[in-house]
Amino acid sequence: MNSGSHFLFERITWNLPGSAIERESFRRIEAEIPPEVRNRFSESEWRIARRLIHTTADFSIAEHLRFSGDPVSAGRTALCAGARIYSDSNMIKAGLSVPKLKRFHASYSRESILCDVASPEVAELAARKGITRALAAVELHERDLDGCIFLCGNAPLALAGMIRLIVENRVHPALIVGMPVGFVNVLESKELLHLVDIPYVTLEGRRGGSPLAVATLHAIMEERE
Repeated sequence: MNSGSHFLFERITWNLPGSAIERESFRRIEAEIPPEVRNRFSESEWRIARRLIHTTADFSIAEHLRFSGDPVSAGRTALCAGARIYSDSNMIKAGLSVPKLKRFHASYSRESILCDVASPEVAELAARKGITRALAAVELHERDLDGCIFLCGNAPLALAGMIRLIVENRVHPALIVGMPVGFVNVLESKELLHLVDIPYVTLEGRRGGSPLAVATLHAIMEERE
């Protein structure tokens, strides 16, 4: 090992458990965030903003985060009732912490998180109607969406399809996390959220992603830890 690489290794703090790294990350975020940005958020909203900054290392996330209808309270209430969790991607299903969910309701398991985009039934419906599997999954599972926590971190048509069901008075979810990502239908699907009175969290613009949807629900659960 040469002197240059030895110096680089010396800069690493090796004896930190994961929980300490998270606390130190949050401390640095709190220290670096401009006060005028931090003060835009309530305490519960700030936990979500801070978690998303932590997930992305991007402080500009806070500038584009929007809340409507007290989604934190709505989310906790739904979790305590064991509400169905619907996700538009298997990455969300895999990323959610089941132990954290179980602190709210013992019935939660990995299998109880509904994500059906890869099923043959969804694929058949999508092919028959000429639509995406994400939209087909929403249509196929309409009966499961009433009262659910709806996590969208990938497919804008999943979000748009859900909102269409709400506007048509066919379902009434408890909470929407609307963070699809991309270039087609993304801005439009997020704008549709203005049509509903469902509590929601969204990230304006093209950015989003399954990790952000997961991080949002984890932040909603933080006070119970």
